[in-house]
Amino acid sequence: MTPVDHVKLGTVATDSKPRPDPTVGDDEMPEVAAQRTDVHSPEELASAATQAARATSWSSGIARHSSVMALGSLVSRVTGFARTAILGAVLGAFAVGDSYQVANTLPNMVYELLIGGVLASVVVPLLVGARRDADGGEAYIQRLLTLAVLLLAAATIIAVLAAPLITSLVATKTEDRHLVTLLAYLLIPELFFYGIAALFGAVLNTRGHFAAPTWAPILNNLSIIVTAGIFVALPGPALPTPSTITTDQLLVLGLGTTFGVALQAAALWPALRRVGFRWRWRFDFGNSSFTEAGRLAGWMLCYVGVSQVSVFVVMALAYRAGQAGGPGPAVYEAASLMFMMAHGIIAVSIITALLPRMSAAAAENKTKDVAHQLSFGIRLSSVILMPATAAYMALGVPLAIAAFQWGNFSSDRAQSTGLAIVAVALGLVPFAVSQLQTFAFYAMRDTKTPALINIPVVVIRLFVDIVLFLSLPAHYVVIGLMIGNAVSYAVAAALLTLAMRRRLGSLHFGRIFQTLARLLLASVIAGLIGWGLAFSCTELLGGGKLGGVMALGIGGSALVISFVAASVFLRVQEVSQFVQTVTRKFALRRGL
Repeated sequence: MTPVDHVKLGTVATDSKPRPDPTVGDDEMPEVAAQRTDVHSPEELASAATQAARATSWSSGIARHSSVMALGSLVSRVTGFARTAILGAVLGAFAVGDSYQVANTLPNMVYELLIGGVLASVVVPLLVGARRDADGGEAYIQRLLTLAVLLLAAATIIAVLAAPLITSLVATKTEDRHLVTLLAYLLIPELFFYGIAALFGAVLNTRGHFAAPTWAPILNNLSIIVTAGIFVALPGPALPTPSTITTDQLLVLGLGTTFGVALQAAALWPALRRVGFRWRWRFDFGNSSFTEAGRLAGWMLCYVGVSQVSVFVVMALAYRAGQAGGPGPAVYEAASLMFMMAHGIIAVSIITALLPRMSAAAAENKTKDVAHQLSFGIRLSSVILMPATAAYMALGVPLAIAAFQWGNFSSDRAQSTGLAIVAVALGLVPFAVSQLQTFAFYAMRDTKTPALINIPVVVIRLFVDIVLFLSLPAHYVVIGLMIGNAVSYAVAAALLTLAMRRRLGSLHFGRIFQTLARLLLASVIAGLIGWGLAFSCTELLGGGKLGGVMALGIGGSALVISFVAASVFLRVQEVSQFVQTVTRKFALRRGL
């Protein structure tokens, strides 16, 4: 599984909003330092009051903007979940469903890496700096987009031509390989449109516009849902196989999916016009400032390339497990969806909100500001991802039964998906921490360090995955792949922490560990309560659809209530701040 939908921040280099005072002690967050009691003179009191105001504006601003973006991401992820569930019900989790997921592997990987933040994370710091130009960075943006469009087009053409080679590395049976190759021809063009959407989103972000990039993926999801409906209405087998799927069904499935991505990119164009951007082709790439973009992009491509190797190996292992009678890529994708739903709603929203701020601070050499924002982002992400981990581990099986056991997605495959969700939960927090640190490096215009660290991380992931693939029965291979992912995320978080500490000094570990320890204890308590009630429901009502839905509803409600109560008892400040921010936002929307 690879990384990666996603408020006006006003965080470009000319941002007039106050930022944290870089003189705050290394082991203190701004909001804590502002409350120190060793201030005596009127000047110091005034300075402390100013610092307190800045700290409040900074931390509440990040939480407020992230919560707004999280709302859009929530809708996007919910519709994305509906899209995956409907496709699973239509295609099943067998040969055709697995072939579709394999053919869509490359575009999906690029989606998570580009839309999820890697390309945007390279582009945003450059665009923030370009805003200082006399033309507000307009010429620089046009050059960057021109070059990016040319590179994306070339990469897409090469990938389409290489489709037979790519699919031969994954699919072994001739019949299956033929279907995967045909689908790849139709789906790989998504690469171009995903890239364009990521670039347009980066331009909008640096101009303080976040609504369109957050909501555009919903159009993609709805388009694919309509595609699934058309697929069902076409003449053909109710449960298609590689030998019985019709040409019309194949074309609708492939072209409809690609059209959804193109629609997502096109939906951003009106927003670009509204913020004053005008497209103009510019081919003068030789200026010195543009050389930095090439350097950053080169290391980013190294990161993507290494990750791509991992994606194809993992998908090939999952596909072989499917051919051996166990769960395959369709189950892997369903469990990955639940992983990315939790990460995308919370962590990606926080990362997107923090990135321009960290970029502006890094551009002014305010490394302590970057460290403060990174620490705050880790703690704020964990407020949701820690209980989400408990929820997935306690309720993974009833969640999968309630969510995916429809139509051609069988009960056995739903059970397997649930066990994979339990395993995937282990990687939520370490993945979010590693991504926040990666984007902090990008904010400092350093794409080399994350790219180099990604190499041993991928090596460890593949080693664990291959060992587990050879050791486990086919029925448990997908679970093993999820465990391999979680191990690699933990290694990435550790290596990036060491590198970041050398760069920034203190990362406020005392505050981070204190928060994580309290969140962990609250999550364990809530998870045990939720699991106990869910288990009781399935014992009484059985493990079918009714039992799964009731177990999810009762166990999930108890888990949330228990977590909030335990967090309040343990005095987890970030939980109270997050709840207050969201409550205040909805109260303002209602005019209260």
